[in-house]
Amino acid sequence: MKTLQVTLLWFLLMPWVKPAPPIPQSTKTEIFKEVWDDEEPLQDGKAMKKKDTAILHDESAMEQPAKQEDGEMPTCLLCVCLSGSVYCEETDIDAVPPLPKETSYLYARFNKIKKIMAKDFAEIPNLRRLDFTGNLIEDIEDGAFSRLSLLEELTLAENRLLKLPALPSKLTLFNARHNKLKSKGIKANTFKKLNNLSFLYLDHNELESVPPHLPESLRILHLQFNNIADITDDTFCKSNDTRYIRSHVDEIRMEGNPILLGKHPNSFICLKRLPTGTYY
Repeated sequence: MKTLQVTLLWFLLMPWVKPAPPIPQSTKTEIFKEVWDDEEPLQDGKAMKKKDTAILHDESAMEQPAKQEDGEMPTCLLCVCLSGSVYCEETDIDAVPPLPKETSYLYARFNKIKKIMAKDFAEIPNLRRLDFTGNLIEDIEDGAFSRLSLLEELTLAENRLLKLPALPSKLTLFNARHNKLKSKGIKANTFKKLNNLSFLYLDHNELESVPPHLPESLRILHLQFNNIADITDDTFCKSNDTRYIRSHVDEIRMEGNPILLGKHPNSFICLKRLPTGTYY
């Protein structure tokens, strides 16, 4: 009886049930494509999106540093470039690196630079400060600094210089301490026209005399630990003008030289303060 009831019910409901329509081939392809575009096959248990993969490839390509034509790394990757300042300290460079044209300050301390060429700064007219402390510089080509009309500070301390180059006229500070400079390596007019020079550091060299024609603007002069054995009444003052006063000079250091300053009293009458050194 139950079997007859079930059979009758099946015949009554059958006309109302419709089979699901078949999925067209094109629809199957689109669904498969959508899934493939969204995810790649599992790799190491994780799905990676294709679009993300493409972005990663682009970023890695952007991170590859462009090399210069000579195969060397660009200066601003080897050094640090920041707002017109270039810091190339302790990078073991043996020559002045190519600089961005807008460079105003270069710090190339404690490297292995042996020579400064005239072409090194030929196209960098805005330089205001150069610091080459602690290199191996023995020679500076004539005219290396001649085009640097804005240069105010030049430091060549702790190198191997035997002579000085021509210096730009707007210098306020020049530091060449701890070199091998002798008096014959400094021309008579080297400092004569430097009317803005306030700080001059030539200590720990091999100078036999005080450089001539020191500018009136000079405030600090360091000549300690050289071979200076003599000075004259015109070294700092003017023997033919007893009223002359060097009003800007605050400090002259001459200790460590083979000279007795007490033997030259007229050499300091124009100074506000006596030089430091041995007097007796």
